[in-house]
Amino acid sequence: MKTRQKVQWLKITSEVLLIGLGTLVSAIAVIVFEVPFNIAPGGVSGLAIIISHLVGGAPIGLLVLLGNIPIQLFAYRVLGGWRSIIATLFAVALYSVLIDVLMPVLAGHALSDDVFLNALYAGVVGGIGGGLVFRAGGTLGGTSTLGRILQVKYGIPLSSSTLYTDSGVVVLAGIVFGWEGALYAIVALFVGGAVSDYVLEGPSVIRTATVITDYPDVVAQAIIQEMGRGVTSWHGQGMFTHKDRGVLFVTVGRQQVGALRRVVRQADEKAFLVIGQGHAAYGQGFREISGDEIV
Repeated sequence: MKTRQKVQWLKITSEVLLIGLGTLVSAIAVIVFEVPFNIAPGGVSGLAIIISHLVGGAPIGLLVLLGNIPIQLFAYRVLGGWRSIIATLFAVALYSVLIDVLMPVLAGHALSDDVFLNALYAGVVGGIGGGLVFRAGGTLGGTSTLGRILQVKYGIPLSSSTLYTDSGVVVLAGIVFGWEGALYAIVALFVGGAVSDYVLEGPSVIRTATVITDYPDVVAQAIIQEMGRGVTSWHGQGMFTHKDRGVLFVTVGRQQVGALRRVVRQADEKAFLVIGQGHAAYGQGFREISGDEIV
């Protein structure tokens, strides 16, 4: 029991540290790259940048916090209580405080006067921060939480709902800052999403392969013996020829794709081979499955 409690506390501590680091990085992205150049790449943060500009410099962190209050209250009712939003509440509160605390320290320290470079790195740095928070099981609130609410309540896909809400903020940014500003915001939004996914899922280090062959036993044994990888098989039927075929599935490291092609070709030169891309594999021969791992 004590060991289990210790593991649980370590997990909670890791999540808190990840959220702390992620919110710090995200706050730096807003202060250094976004605010000085009026880049508002969606979300409540983007909306706060727009409002701060319109009302003459209102604290952006405070605006982020105020904007999240109704969203999180709604999330509390729709998503099932405090347990579902506690990590996000912590992340939003810390993120808001860090923006306003660090603003006087970092304001005016732009690394470049090139607006495009700032939009690009707003996405890179903000994506890293958001990805770290996501790994800890939280979000930075705003449109991420709103998208989850729309998914649960109305069945709107999460990707679509986030696209709609972020697009609305980008359009508003175009009206306030000019349409060139909206284009820069789209760059930051797109790059941020890609970087966040990379941080959350990790680099694409594995490949999945599907082999369709008339000699499944021969091909499978060749892969097992020469590459040391397990193979899963099932029976299929070619719908054009109505001929029974063997279907094999195997996961290999990215660097093993060339060897796999060679082994399959030698075993059955008429085999049909499809290579897919994956981010991570868990189980024998790859990473160990752990229920306590933060992913």
